[in-house]
Amino acid sequence: MSAQLATIQAEDRLRLHRDGAVLLKNVIAPSMLGILEEGLEYIESNPDGMSAGVGLPLRIDQFPARHVPAIQTFIDQSPIAELVGSALEAPITFYMDQTFYKPAGIMMPSAWHQDTCYYNVSGHQLIRAWVCVDPVPRSASLEVVRGSHLWNVTYRPPVGMDPNADPDGAAELQARFERGERLIGPEAYEQWTYFDSFLDPTLPELPGIEAARDSFDILGWEYEPGDVILFHGHVLHSARGGTHLPHPRRAHASLWAGPDVHYLRRRSQAIPDPIGLYELDPADGQYLSEFPEVFPTAWAPKS
Repeated sequence: MSAQLATIQAEDRLRLHRDGAVLLKNVIAPSMLGILEEGLEYIESNPDGMSAGVGLPLRIDQFPARHVPAIQTFIDQSPIAELVGSALEAPITFYMDQTFYKPAGIMMPSAWHQDTCYYNVSGHQLIRAWVCVDPVPRSASLEVVRGSHLWNVTYRPPVGMDPNADPDGAAELQARFERGERLIGPEAYEQWTYFDSFLDPTLPELPGIEAARDSFDILGWEYEPGDVILFHGHVLHSARGGTHLPHPRRAHASLWAGPDVHYLRRRSQAIPDPIGLYELDPADGQYLSEFPEVFPTAWAPKS
């Protein structure tokens, strides 16, 4: 593991658990950032079936470490796993990763959302680690609604087809869900979009945060390469847009799970399960630790 430039402090843990997010300053070494940047540029030039928004002002790639060695090296050799595990004070496992590439120019905003509603998992110890290889001002920052991870509500994801546009397709998807089927299968690894499923009408709509920003306690940061933002998978978050940057905003987000994270089929699923999980056919309620061949322990506290 590369040298860690800083360690997580008790006050960082407090902020993460109280606020839902914390900024850790200067914790990734330049050598590791160089490896990550190499991987991000490779992905940008080599889209695959899980690349969304190619050629648009926001490009998102799913599970990039699966096929980009530089990204896998960053996950394995950077202190990210140790930071997340130290924050939770528990053993953790890698769940999945994404990359977000915004080209130089006017930054495109990202919609407010939670992460948990996209995935077939549930639990309080689900943590995202956000690393950007470019400096980002507060005006283009990742933002969270402070404390929203504790609201005990899962909102409807802002992606998916409108059921009214295809009532028959929506009814078939609902029937599949009621039969106990997963709604997105392994074939998604060959070709996938955020609109492969339908919006879940059983979940409440997101509050109008952007239209009433002063009504919410919104956290954001100015951050530099080497900084890491840890945030809870259930916290409401977005990224501000409208600011002009002379350079791209290239970021990697990895999702990590602690001991209480378990499998839960969601009607709102928008992103496939990790590929190795499909053949194991997990049941709702099974902990990810029951599948060590897919989710080996990435870091654990010293006994």
